[in-house]
Amino acid sequence: MYCDAKSHILTNSITKVMISIFVLSLVSHRKRTMKNFPSDRKPAFASKAGIIFVIMLMAGCSLSSHPEIWAEGKPKHHTQNGFRNYPVIPDPPPVGAAFYFRRVLDSFFLPNVPDDHYLSEKDSISHFQQLNGQNSITWLGHATFLIRINGMTILTDPFLTEYASPLWIFGPRRYVQPGISLENLPPIDMIVVSHNHFDHLDAETIESLQEKEKIHVFVPLGLKPFFRDRGYTNIEELDWNERFSYGGIELTALPAVHFSGRGSNDKNKTLWCSWSISSQSGKVFFSGDTSYSSTIFKTIGKENGPYDLAIVSIGAYKTRKYGPASHLTPEEAVKVVMETKSNVAVAMHWGTIELSDEPPWEPPVRFKKAAQDNAISSDQTWVMKIGETRLLPSKKRK
Repeated sequence: MYCDAKSHILTNSITKVMISIFVLSLVSHRKRTMKNFPSDRKPAFASKAGIIFVIMLMAGCSLSSHPEIWAEGKPKHHTQNGFRNYPVIPDPPPVGAAFYFRRVLDSFFLPNVPDDHYLSEKDSISHFQQLNGQNSITWLGHATFLIRINGMTILTDPFLTEYASPLWIFGPRRYVQPGISLENLPPIDMIVVSHNHFDHLDAETIESLQEKEKIHVFVPLGLKPFFRDRGYTNIEELDWNERFSYGGIELTALPAVHFSGRGSNDKNKTLWCSWSISSQSGKVFFSGDTSYSSTIFKTIGKENGPYDLAIVSIGAYKTRKYGPASHLTPEEAVKVVMETKSNVAVAMHWGTIELSDEPPWEPPVRFKKAAQDNAISSDQTWVMKIGETRLLPSKKRK
């Protein structure tokens, strides 16, 4: 959808007004924690979907890209208005009203979930506690993991509520509850965030965590105010290739191919990144959201690898028919694993919410096949159940 400058300003203003009215109409409703999840919201479809459709139609216009001019004297991924991918790639255009409307439909008509895709919360907590004192990884769903290293518990890309959206009334909607719910999380020592999209940075999750003053937060540039405004004080904001050490763990923000934004006028105002998490016990690569790059991941492998474990995105790849990609295909995820010189691969960003048009259970099948085609054994290709905890692989030697 193309918008000239006047149309952009007009639709931007109308969108803000309509969203404000819509939000005000919802303030009396309960918060969207998992314990309050209603069993069925289908009756709300007729009264809500039309409003949402109009909002997203206008948002598709108001989110149009602006020219990204390099900020001279700064790193090449800095622009005069924020950030960009570098090496430069075309920015994804708006995907259009039809795509958003399908996501609305997805939020009301959820897929059937196989019983072997998740553990009960009781079993998840039990398995997590059985490995106390050991380096481990627990998949809570989507891109949210608990990683325990050297007695520290790291929470990645926190999203533990029902909707990846500023409004609780529509999707993308979680169709599998978190492996461990917000109220049952263990004490968190560190939060690591890849970017500010709602499915990777959920405000209610962040606001609900206990003992904020004890949690150390690691974010890409521009996200410090988000946490400071919610009561956090120990916040490290990093640019690509900057690193910071805490508690015997070194975190390095690394490049990724993506974009940022949570509204109609903040596109690419904050940075996005992947992460290297390193300690004497081993190294973990966390891809965050990214598309494939023929140079970035080879450079990461050369300068920061090898890794014992790579957590890579394998879902939400069917949006690329609308323009340049912003997520990995399962086959590209395997290439990232190989190019970062990672020994074991963990699949993420699938099986939790519907963000794209591919069948929800297709990504892991393609991921396993791609690994097999590249002579990566099944022991090195982890497709975890939501709520499952596994020991981290032992340290890989060069």
